[in-house]
Amino acid sequence: MLRLLHRKPAPPRSIERDVVHLTLDDGATIEVRRVRDPRAKRLKLSVDERGARLTLPWRASLVSGDRFLQQHRGWLGEQLARHAPDDDAIPWAPGVTSHLPLRGEDLPLHWHEGRFARIERQQDGIHAFLPARLSDATLRRTLRGFYEAEARADIGRWLPGYLAGLPRAPRQIRLKVMSSQWGSLAPDGTLTLDLALVLGRPSAFEYVLVHELCHLLQANHSPAFWREVEVRFPAWRDERAWFHAEGRRLKASLHRLLETRQGG
Repeated sequence: MLRLLHRKPAPPRSIERDVVHLTLDDGATIEVRRVRDPRAKRLKLSVDERGARLTLPWRASLVSGDRFLQQHRGWLGEQLARHAPDDDAIPWAPGVTSHLPLRGEDLPLHWHEGRFARIERQQDGIHAFLPARLSDATLRRTLRGFYEAEARADIGRWLPGYLAGLPRAPRQIRLKVMSSQWGSLAPDGTLTLDLALVLGRPSAFEYVLVHELCHLLQANHSPAFWREVEVRFPAWRDERAWFHAEGRRLKASLHRLLETRQGG
């Protein structure tokens, strides 16, 4: 009996990941990321710029997951087509790319040889200074650093004007590549924003910042929350509609730009 009372609790289960292949209605075979998550409550199929993902609760069988995939093949094909890159998408490579998206515009991109990799914004566009020998991964880290710096410059201009009337400032602001959300506010006050926001129009980026700041006042999406948003950003409905129309394209664009190709 004492042995039973003092039995150690089982260690928490960790997330398990693997990949399965699925043949769609048009005969194409795709990879689906399969994730067994102890926190999941139900089977869930989602699609983003990285491809398809199947989430299974811990107790769900692999057979039930396969059956779920088969039942949703048609839907999956439609969603993947929506996330497919544009045929005229310009690859991000030295000497090839002629422009880069920033703040709702495609700005001219000028290539230069430099001692170390750096990218900066100038009056006539974006200038990339790169050494002769540069890995694909380093090139994309440099681009990500450029976008992060531009995003923080925007946040730095907007944030002071919204701090009055808030109970506190955000603990910190993080920028990351987010698969579905545009922003989030953690219980400790850490505000996270999607890096793709700096590619779109500035008013949409500013709206997301205000939206998350208002969660410092209302940690929900109640009518009271939307009243706080309305006071600070009356045009929020226009920006929300813009995200519905352009959001997927925006996230896909950033993913293509930052994706490191093998052998680079």
